[in-house]
Amino acid sequence: MTFRYQQTHRYAARIAQSLEELGEAELAELGARAISASHRVIYFEADKETLYRINYLSRLISRVLAPLAEFSCHSTDYLYRKARSIPWKEIFQENQTFSVSANVSNSKITHAQYAALRIKDAVADYFRQEVGRRPDVDRHNPDVRIHLHMGNNRATVSLDTSGGALHRRAYRIQGGIAPLQETVAAAILRMTEWDGSRPLYDPMCGSGTLIGEALMHFCRIPAGYLRNRFGFESLPDFDPGVWKAVKKRSDQRIRRLPDGRIAGSDLSPKAVATAEQNLAALPEGGKIPLRTMDFNALAGLENSVIVCNPPYGIRLQKETGIEAFYRSFGDFLKRRSTGSTAFVYFGNREMIPHIGLKPSWKRPLSNGGLDGRLVKFELY
Repeated sequence: MTFRYQQTHRYAARIAQSLEELGEAELAELGARAISASHRVIYFEADKETLYRINYLSRLISRVLAPLAEFSCHSTDYLYRKARSIPWKEIFQENQTFSVSANVSNSKITHAQYAALRIKDAVADYFRQEVGRRPDVDRHNPDVRIHLHMGNNRATVSLDTSGGALHRRAYRIQGGIAPLQETVAAAILRMTEWDGSRPLYDPMCGSGTLIGEALMHFCRIPAGYLRNRFGFESLPDFDPGVWKAVKKRSDQRIRRLPDGRIAGSDLSPKAVATAEQNLAALPEGGKIPLRTMDFNALAGLENSVIVCNPPYGIRLQKETGIEAFYRSFGDFLKRRSTGSTAFVYFGNREMIPHIGLKPSWKRPLSNGGLDGRLVKFELY
């Protein structure tokens, strides 16, 4: 059988809300063609090399799906029959594990969890018939991830070529309280247009996600550098030689981090220790100086790019004194950050006026269900 993606060379990239435009630009840079976006999904065409490169290098995409079969569908019984007709043993074996996820909209099938269960039953029954044994389900770390999208009574059954969410870079061994998702942090870095010509500093670094993404960006460390495996390795036409070449070329571009280029601090000793442990997992990460310090104790951050995600406000459900905190931070930027540019992520948009500075721009940016804003301040 020829699978749908083999006929069309077309894939679907999942992406966080508000990042679609940035994602389109990144996919184009990585060699994708015929790009078109809708809500939280970007469709594109790619050859094998480009598919592997996107999975390995994309900093913004959450996962890439390869359609195996598409068909009109009005009942879960028909969904089961069509899914059972897919030659699953061309993708994985009965001694491997799998999982199924689904989303449904505007269709006669309205229950995503039940639709996923019918796909699971179809896969299990297919293997029982073909080889006399069914593979096990593993919801946490399966060998193969299958996804069903059901929209307007049309079903698309896909293989997750990423093998799990791409935002899990594997350097964040520990997370702080309500940390930024890595793809959102990467989007913030992209919006800053920071090129390394000025030092970058995060005065509220938390578990180090923004600093980690800045390091990977500047040193050209592939986003998937620490991942052990990708889902595209299960595709029936996977080419190990092409993948090895893509990885080798990408890894050869990694460069060293000059002293003083990236640094950070945080009021919490525990957060700093966590950030140091996380960054140590990355090449050059051990060279980044981190300090336990309140931003008010800093001598100043002049002629720098300041990037931060203040760990206060609705993210942590601590409203007491929050307005005073933002006023204090605004005063610090105004008085001790001359010549710098600050990019501050506000999980609570109502706090933007309290910083007391005039924004150059404000851009919507969702993180963990928060309808936040990234705000740029030019500090003359």
